[in-house]
Formats: sequence, structure tokens, C-alpha cells
Amino acid sequence: MTAGTEATPSTSANSADQAVSLRAADLDRLRTTVSDTLDAFLAEKRAVLAGMDDALVPVLEEVRAVAEGGKRLRPAFAYWGWRAVSTAHPEDDTAVLRAVAALEFVHGSALVHDDVMDEATTRRGRPATHVGFADRHTELGLDGDPALFGTGAAILVGDLALVWSDELLRRSGISAEALVRARPVWDTMRTEVTAGQYLDLLRAAGGLPGPGGALKVARYKSAGYTVQRPLHLGAAIADAGPEVVEAYTAIALPLGEAFQLRDDVLGVFGDPQVTGKSADEDLREGKQTLLVALTEAAADAEGRALLRRVLGDAGSSAGDLDAVRDLMRRSGAVEQVEDRITTQTAAAREAIAEAPVLDDARTALDALAVAATTRTT
Repeated sequence: MTAGTEATPSTSANSADQAVSLRAADLDRLRTTVSDTLDAFLAEKRAVLAGMDDALVPVLEEVRAVAEGGKRLRPAFAYWGWRAVSTAHPEDDTAVLRAVAALEFVHGSALVHDDVMDEATTRRGRPATHVGFADRHTELGLDGDPALFGTGAAILVGDLALVWSDELLRRSGISAEALVRARPVWDTMRTEVTAGQYLDLLRAAGGLPGPGGALKVARYKSAGYTVQRPLHLGAAIADAGPEVVEAYTAIALPLGEAFQLRDDVLGVFGDPQVTGKSADEDLREGKQTLLVALTEAAADAEGRALLRRVLGDAGSSAGDLDAVRDLMRRSGAVEQVEDRITTQTAAAREAIAEAPVLDDARTALDALAVAATTRTT
């Protein structure tokens, strides 16, 4: 399958498309190896923490919970970013997979901290980390405020996941030279995702208004560390030249945006049985996505009043939330976001078709682009 030679995928892509994506990108093997790597690392850390005090074991188990069950797209992009180019400095395939598995700890850290800031209640079909530790505080009959305890514990869980991401990368088994090349990309990625989290807070408080602000937050908070930096990480491990890095940027910027916009749509219209998260939470949290910005721009005074009243109100009724969804549809905002996903995905697939990469990797990267933008979770 070559990018740009067939119809751009939409959210209605059938299961056969997804099956092809999984096979082309070797995701079954990649996911198994990443999961095995995380399990082995956490088994070692369990012994370390339990040796300090058994009370620390729930902390480790929470890191495990937030790092497992994901789509593994970030490691997949990093792995294929490495495999896509010939190199005079080959690395062991298994060592590279261990290195890119560290991205799952970065992702887990971001999810835990994001849920605290958004006051989310669920994540992947289970209580968000801060909620789970608040419940644990109550169950153990501890002193003080359960919510405050839960928030503090979640911050530390996210911090620990970030610390362990560094250690797993360092101990992955890639060569010392590859590790030196990878570190600047790794450091830039972690800076960007943290800065993006602050920009998200700022936008929620009224800063960075409009669609432009929403897209800037999407780029730095999620899109960059989902596609761009993982691809750059793979390129760095492979010692790829600047033309490859430039090609990866041309792929990643539109694809990362399309990925995040799909996430925004699923956050409001997704099936909770599939996403593992209530479709009401993003609205009750008042997430200032492009979908919201476009709705607000197109709405009349009555519609804007509805948005002001409902968004960010944890007590909003089901009827109010459905009214906002209806407004998003009627205003054309949903259609505009879907059109942008289609356009950006097409641009990414075009860039993949033109990239100076090996043919099997071109097919895999195109398959990942389809999977990232047609997903239902």
C-alpha cells in the first residue's frame, strides 16, 4: 500500500483496513516485545520497592496499570523510524524495541498528570490514578483528606514513570553511540510534552484563545510526542541524515495533529465501552479542543450561552451534554474537524510516499497512519 494512491481513510474504515494495518506494521510482535520489556523491568522494580516497604507495591502496580493496555503507537513509530533507513551503525532489533518501550512510561506519566489536572475520573475503563488512591485512603482509614492524598500520590506515580522511562532507555542495550544520539531528541520530547501540559492549563483558563490556540496545545501536548519525536528518536538511533529527519517532520506534523483531533472527537462522541472512558468527561472537564473552538465560533448567542453554562460544569445533566453535542453537529464543527483529519492524514501519507525510506517501512508507516487516524479507542 503506497500513500497517496488510494482514498484517504475516514472513521468508517472497515475492520479489514485495521487488520492490514496491524500486519504491515508488525504490531503483534512489537506489542508483545514492548509488554514483555515493561513486565521484566517492573518485576525488577517491584523487588526494589518492596525491599524498601511493602506499602510501595501499590505505587508500582499503578505504574504498571497506566503503562499497559495502550495501542503502542509511540513505540511503533519510533521502531519504524529506525528500521526505515539503512545505516552504517546497525543496532540489535530487540535492544531497539526495549529502547522504544520506554516511550510507554513517558506516555503513562503524561496520562496520570493530565487526569489530575483535568479532574478526570476514569482512564482505560478503570479509576484514574488520583481517584484510585483516594479510594485506597478511605479503605485504609487513613488520616486527612482522601482527595488530597490521591492527588499527591498520582503526581508521584507520574513522576516515577518519567524517572523509569530514562532508566529503561539507558539500559535498553542499544550502543553507547546510539544512546548519545538519542538523548537530545528524548530531552526535547519530554520538555515539549511538559510545556504542552502547561499550555493546556493556560488555554483552559482563557489564554491561547481560538482555533489557533487549540491547535498549538494539541501539537505540543500530544501530537509531538505521539508521532514526531518518536520518529526522530528512531532516526537518531539509526544515525539517519538530515533529509530523513526532515521527511519525518513532514510526515509527523500533519499526522500528529490528525491523531489528536481524532482523540478529541472520540472524547465527545466515542463509545465508552470501546474507549474505556465516559464520553461526558471531556465536556464536563471543559476541554478547550479545536472542536469546541469551532463550535463557539459558529454558534449564535444562544449556542455560546449553552457552551458557557455546560462546559466545565461537573454537574451538567445528560440532556445539557447532548444539547452541546447537537450544537457541535449543527454548527458544522464536527464536519470541519473530520475534514481536517482527512486533509492532514492525506498530507502525511503523501509525505510517507515521498520519504527516503525502505519500501517495507514505507508500507508500515502508511499502515500506522491509517491506524492512528481511524481508531475507535
